[in-house]
Amino acid sequence: MQGICIVRESSIERTPRVMQMESIFDVPPRERDALTWQVDLPLDARDWNVGLIVGHSGCGKSTIINEIFKKHIAGEFDWPEDKSILDAFPSDMGIKDVTTLLSSVGFSSPLAWVRPYHVLSTGEKFRVTMARVLAENTDLAVVDEFTSVVDRTVAQIGSHAIAKTVRKRKQKFIAVTCHYDVMDWLQPDWVYCPVENSFEWRFLQPRPKIKLDIVRVRYTAWKIFQAAHYLSRDLHRAARCFMAIWENRPVAFAGLMAFPHVHLKNAYRGHRLVCLPDYQGVSIGAAMADFCGAMLGGVGKSFYVRTSHPGEKARILKSNAWRVINAPKPGTLTAMGRGIGNTKRKQSARKNRRIYRPVISAVYEGEKYPEEEAKRIWDSQPMEI
Repeated sequence: MQGICIVRESSIERTPRVMQMESIFDVPPRERDALTWQVDLPLDARDWNVGLIVGHSGCGKSTIINEIFKKHIAGEFDWPEDKSILDAFPSDMGIKDVTTLLSSVGFSSPLAWVRPYHVLSTGEKFRVTMARVLAENTDLAVVDEFTSVVDRTVAQIGSHAIAKTVRKRKQKFIAVTCHYDVMDWLQPDWVYCPVENSFEWRFLQPRPKIKLDIVRVRYTAWKIFQAAHYLSRDLHRAARCFMAIWENRPVAFAGLMAFPHVHLKNAYRGHRLVCLPDYQGVSIGAAMADFCGAMLGGVGKSFYVRTSHPGEKARILKSNAWRVINAPKPGTLTAMGRGIGNTKRKQSARKNRRIYRPVISAVYEGEKYPEEEAKRIWDSQPMEI
């Protein structure tokens, strides 16, 4: 793809308005107009997964990709009006593959998965569209106007989640945009700027750090997050609540409950853990769960979680900070194991031959906060939201 010359010519009909414009702005009269781009893209020189074509509007980005990558450009999808977005993905994909892909690009909301595309928010449409692009363009996917329709914070976080997914799936993805702010989050293997015909190979670097401020809040803060929880909008009044703030915006919530049990002492469990959809895909929820475990550990308490969410289960299974208590095999009845199972529920399941969702249970065994710092957070006065 080196040394490609692209020319776009058009005739100019010198209408009265055109001639008036020529006179006002002292533009020399012409009968034809021509635009030329000399493009050098040495993409065969090394392996890559993520590319970025960036430049201001009108610099030729769309013209170039239509000339070179035309058959790989992601177009408009047909979304069923009366069916869930799950039913729009290729028929040869299993439900686990679809939900895993949706979660990996930062759209990790099972309640929203069952909705038709047209009722989703703009940010949700962006994420699910990117998931479908990767599902249907397994060789190379080129996306024009990348992130142009979403808030810049959503664009940055979404870029990181998408790039991470592309690399994990060993696919190739080219983002085409006029927004330079996604570069540090997308971390492309190469960048091409049409204005200067400049091409640069890059080395993969860490994304920008996200500094969370986590504070104790009152029960009323739940109203910000309840619609985003994947199972329930309810929150127990006795829950001790914490909220994560990033750049003065609430992004995640944790509600903790005492876990009284004959075999467990000073135990707490995760009652609700939610990361708002716009901020999913960069491990904010994981950081919130680890924070709860480290804080509780610092005040001499243990922290247990029980989840059926695919993304959270995968994270716990890979983490050195968590010890899995029970991870049932697919198709088996849900069980907590080690004496903390719900016996009545298991017996009822066997009696009615029902299969509950496959959950895992785990206890936090990672690093703990220093006792003084943990007590300060645990005993702090809750903020009013």
